[in-house]
Amino acid sequence: MIRSGDKLKCICGNDFFVEGSVYTVGNIISNKFFQINISANDEYWYATKDSEGIYVRFNQEDHLVNDAFFALEK
Repeated sequence: MIRSGDKLKCICGNDFFVEGSVYTVGNIISNKFFQINISANDEYWYATKDSEGIYVRFNQEDHLVNDAFFALEK
């Protein structure tokens, strides 16, 4: 279960998330959706945890931006 304050390591990055960088979980929206904080200025992206893993999905028709995937840091 994801909790606010957990650390997530980016295992597959893109233009917005750097592979190998660690990000902090912000507010929990539900058991499936939560925020990943990206700066000290309260900026965040919405993330999902489901059977595909932990990820931020980028729904672009032209697929110029790949989804970013994360692993929970122990």
